[in-house]
Amino acid sequence: MERIPILKMGEFLLITIQVDMHDRLALALQDDLTKRIIQTGARGVLIDISSLDVVDSFTGRLLGNIAAMSRLLDAETVVVGMQPAVAMTLVELGLSLEGVRTALNVELGMETLKSSLKPGTKESRHGRGREQA
Repeated sequence: MERIPILKMGEFLLITIQVDMHDRLALALQDDLTKRIIQTGARGVLIDISSLDVVDSFTGRLLGNIAAMSRLLDAETVVVGMQPAVAMTLVELGLSLEGVRTALNVELGMETLKSSLKPGTKESRHGRGREQA
């Protein structure tokens, strides 16, 4: 079965989705990602969907589930490269993707992840720093 590669970049994991996601591939990605977060201790996940022209309700929910699972494992999620048609489809489907942060491209997504890990902006693994209200 094909797999979507998950690359480690420092404290982050990078996923570039370059194929149409069928259900089995999407579920395998979800499973592989949670295992990699645990194995590597990653603090952030960046998902590049710039190659996707279409996102269905299953894939939209999957992105939300990935973000929720990542948060439970103490990792932030940022989705980058969303095409306008994909954004419109998600809105039309009523999928708000709660907990999923977005950025225009990979560079801005990495900056978003790095800024979320600065002391005093988020509770760290060691209990230092809390989210500012």
